[in-house]
This record gives sequence, C-alpha cells and structure tokens, in this order.
Amino acid sequence: MPKHPLHRRISDQIREGILSGKFGKAQRLPSEAQLVEEFGTSRPTVARAMRDLQAEGLIERRAGSGSYVREVTASVPTKQLGLLVPGLGTTEIFGVICGEIASLARVNGYSVIWGGSALSHSDLSRDHAEQLCEQFIQRQVEGVFFAPFELSSDNETVNERIATRLRDAGIHVVLLDRDLRAFPSRSDFDLVGVDNLAGGYLLAEHLVRLGCRRIAFVARPHSASSVDIRIAGVREALLRHKIELRPDWVSWGDPADLKFVRKLTAGRLFDAFICANDHTAAVLMRTLEQLKLSVPGQVRVAGFDDVRYATLLVVPLTTIHQPCREIGVTAFHTLMQRIAQPEWPPRAVMLTPHLAVRGSCGAYQANRNASVRVKA
Repeated sequence: MPKHPLHRRISDQIREGILSGKFGKAQRLPSEAQLVEEFGTSRPTVARAMRDLQAEGLIERRAGSGSYVREVTASVPTKQLGLLVPGLGTTEIFGVICGEIASLARVNGYSVIWGGSALSHSDLSRDHAEQLCEQFIQRQVEGVFFAPFELSSDNETVNERIATRLRDAGIHVVLLDRDLRAFPSRSDFDLVGVDNLAGGYLLAEHLVRLGCRRIAFVARPHSASSVDIRIAGVREALLRHKIELRPDWVSWGDPADLKFVRKLTAGRLFDAFICANDHTAAVLMRTLEQLKLSVPGQVRVAGFDDVRYATLLVVPLTTIHQPCREIGVTAFHTLMQRIAQPEWPPRAVMLTPHLAVRGSCGAYQANRNASVRVKA
C-alpha cells in the first residue's frame, strides 16, 4: 500500500493540528529537534515539512526562536466536537484516525477539542480524562469521539462512567476501535473500528497454510475488548482447520519479561505466536532474540495494526493492516448521522482488515525452501 513521503506526513499532522484549533494562533510549535525525535527522521526532512507549511501561510519561522502558528483567515467555527483518546500520544493508529477526523471537522464547520497529544509521547490519565469530560460538557460540544481505556483492572468502570456522563449531558458519543464492555457483551454506543474477528481469522489461517499447527496468542493483561475478539477470530480459524487447542494457547503477560517468554517457549510447544498488536509483537521478538530464538527460523510471529515501524524491524512484521484513514472518515460521518438522527439504534461499523505479509511469518522462507525442492 503506497504511503506519503515522511515530510508530507509530518506537515499533514501539524496542519491538521493547526486547522482543528489544537495549536492556537501565535503558538510556538515543537522545535525541529523535537520533531526529529518524535518522527525518527532527519533534520532536513523536518525542515522541508516546515517550509511547506510556511509556503502555505500556516506558520512563520523566526530566526533563533522557532516556528509559530500564523492567524488562519478562514471563518472561526462555532460548533465543537471533542476527542477523548487515551492512546493518542502513544498509539500510532490513533494519530492517523484523529487527524482525519480533525480535517473533516474543519471542512464541516467544527472546531475540535483534543484530549491527548498527537505530538508527544505522553498519554492521557484517567483523572485528566474525567476533567476533559466535564470540560466538554461545560463547552456544550455536540459530540465526542472516545477510545476507551485499556490495560487496567478498572477499565470497564471508568469507561462506562465517562461515556454515560457525556450521554446524560446530551452529548453524542462514538467509540473508536473498541467497545466499553468486555467481549462478547456490547454497549449501547455507536462504535467504529476494524473487523477484529476477521483480522484474527486471517492471521491464523495464513499461518496454518504455512504449516503451523501449534499457534499461541500473546497479549498484555486487561487488554481492550478488541483483543478478545481477535482471539475469537484466531480460535475460529484453528477449529475450522481441525487443529486442537492447548489449554494454555492464550497467554497473558509482559512480552518484555524474560521469565514469561521463557515459560512461553519452554519445550517448543508452539511454532507461531499471534500477538494482540504490533507493539506486543515487536517487544516479543526482541525478547526471543535475547533467548537466542530466531524469527522466523525457530518460531514465527505476527502482529496487528501495521504501524510504521512494522516494516523497520530487523525481521519485518507480518500483521493486519488497519484502514486508519477510512476509520476516521467513517467515525466522523457516523457522529454526524447520530447528531442528525438521535433516535437511531446504536451501530457497530466494522471495516475490512487486510493481511500484510512480511518476513516474520516465514512465508518467504517457505517459498525459498519450495524453490530449492523444485530445482532439486
């Protein structure tokens, strides 16, 4: 799938922040050094992105001081929407989704109040989220895009409290990526994300076709409900292929924990690991390397999300591609429809996932071996 050059992605992200109101008039933008670190790129690439924004009249660059937002002459939106996204500062897919939402909001006469940071590594705390919830109510926003919290034992309680508080105040809520409640339960809020069941099925079926018969699923404790749905998809694929599931085929733990991964790989009970997301997969691959287990030679690994660094790992990661821009567009239009038709029943809009095949699943190794056998 083609991607824009990095300087375009940098300028797009900053432009979206300016046009959505996240960066105010005359506000100083992150320095070039900060952007180099944030995007993992070179200073010339960042400088080109900033020159593009300057040419558009969106920023002014002051020698020795930095880059600042110029006043945008377009009419100031009077309607407001909120973004309450705990993973915005740390989860790549949310940056793309929220950027798309912000751009569409601006075109349609809305400003956006951001809850989270698209240009820092900080994440949104639960206390801050509840404060933002009250801010949204005080400012009478028309709707809020909410990505529920995960990785904590009180996820469901906090998420329900925030979403219900917004709805009781007359604010429409669209959930991003995941539901409030544990699978297979379903809340009565609109939800937009990828079809996680189909994604899990795709990954497992791909590994089975490569000859894997002992597949495990690895996730962090208290992961989002979307992870349970991915597990269900994997389970369905294995059962359809008449592969017996070990009682411990789903493992919950920290992929950076040597003790956890050593137990996971003891006795070579599994020949492939499907991970809850790309970050878990990348950390697991690093720990496997510490344990002198090669990927994909001795064990195969797959992830979920198709984040930017999936292609940059020592062994590029096989994963499920999330159509993030399409999720952003669909979420925005779902909220607009909810505002226009509040009596409609709650909907779950699931977009089609796609498999991105790379080296970590052993597909190319299998192809090479097949080629050798043919030549022989």
